[in-house]
Amino acid sequence: MHQTSTLVEQIVEAWTQLQSQQPLVQCMTNSVAANYAANVLLAAGASPAMIDNPFEAESFTTIAAALSINLGTPTQEQMQAMQISAQTAQRTHTPWVLDPVGYGPILKWRSDMVDELLQYHPTVIRGNASEISTLAGNQVESKGVDSTLDSADVYHQAKVLLAHADCIAISGESDFILTKELDVVIQVNGGSYLQPKVTATGCALGALIAAYCAVTSPTIATIAAHTHFAIAGKLAFDQAQTIGHFNVAFMDHIHSLNPDFIRQYADLKILAL
Repeated sequence: MHQTSTLVEQIVEAWTQLQSQQPLVQCMTNSVAANYAANVLLAAGASPAMIDNPFEAESFTTIAAALSINLGTPTQEQMQAMQISAQTAQRTHTPWVLDPVGYGPILKWRSDMVDELLQYHPTVIRGNASEISTLAGNQVESKGVDSTLDSADVYHQAKVLLAHADCIAISGESDFILTKELDVVIQVNGGSYLQPKVTATGCALGALIAAYCAVTSPTIATIAAHTHFAIAGKLAFDQAQTIGHFNVAFMDHIHSLNPDFIRQYADLKILAL
């Protein structure tokens, strides 16, 4: 079984690889999140490209190091592009992340598309507790696209989703990561309660997972991206407790993360599944 100290060193190595490789990440994200997700990727050391139309999707996915698909505000063209890129990513063995924003019976059109996209085997599925629980077959009431469930209650249900992906990530006050590779759950602590008050932090996290997937294994990539966010959120909140200042400080700490900060502040717990 992995020890947390081993995981921390693997996160340091993943971060180092992210800085040196600066992977090209294709982001198909929502209109609310596109700018923020691009800035987070740039701050973290990756290279974002927001190519989400069906006419360029296939050719671009073939050159991207990773793909992030987020169903926050889908248009008909974007939906077509998502199918094309997911299919292409599977064919070219390009890692890709699926963020099933708003999944559930109310938003049926996008939810049906998520069900279709699962056939292309996303590398990682990430979402809040309500989205992941509903996707796992447990119908819950979700308030819009915000979670009404505690992520700690959901990770047992989420195990069935490992049939479709290498990793499942459930974000919340603490984040929980399930992986095929390890028969445990990794709990990532840190961050701040202000993070959900800033639009698109979850969407940007999906894009960052994709970036890390380009440079390391799905398991380490998912843990590294969540740790990167958790440390940045914690340090930003130590510095600024109002939303505007917090948001600026958060982006600064996404950019200024380094191995010393990772070793000092990474807060991981290994739980039995």
